[in-house]
Amino acid sequence: MYRADSLYDIDLSKLTDKGIKGIILDIDNTLVPHDAPADERAKGLVDKLKEMGFKLYIVSNNHEPRAKSFSEAVNVPYSYEAHKPSPKKMLEAVERMGLKKSECIAVGDQIFTDMWGAKNAGIEAILTEPLDKASDTALIKLKRLLEIPFKLLQTKRF
Repeated sequence: MYRADSLYDIDLSKLTDKGIKGIILDIDNTLVPHDAPADERAKGLVDKLKEMGFKLYIVSNNHEPRAKSFSEAVNVPYSYEAHKPSPKKMLEAVERMGLKKSECIAVGDQIFTDMWGAKNAGIEAILTEPLDKASDTALIKLKRLLEIPFKLLQTKRF
């Protein structure tokens, strides 16, 4: 697992240097603040990633209306109610992109869902800081407290 301040701060050339061809994305607090619609910043990054040749897939624990509306706005295929850290939807994303696990990386803001889901699927991952902690639900705030020891042990920056 790697760490980055945000998805928007990742050196994308490093991804291509590592042989990454596919990116599995989380939505809330990774691409946009929690429950926010796709904004111009998110759309611009998705367009840039596509122009660079990356295949993209959204894997979200959200219900279908949230995942679908966001995915349609950025024109990226999606899975909803992924039940991360279950690896099932991440592995489906890899298959649907037509790639190998070693050619993919997952990016998300939560250790117990996004990072463990990627680990369980055998996929490399980048943990980002949440875009807007104030928008977190009470349960997510609790999870973030429990994540602190894991973050202290993790020093690999991307």
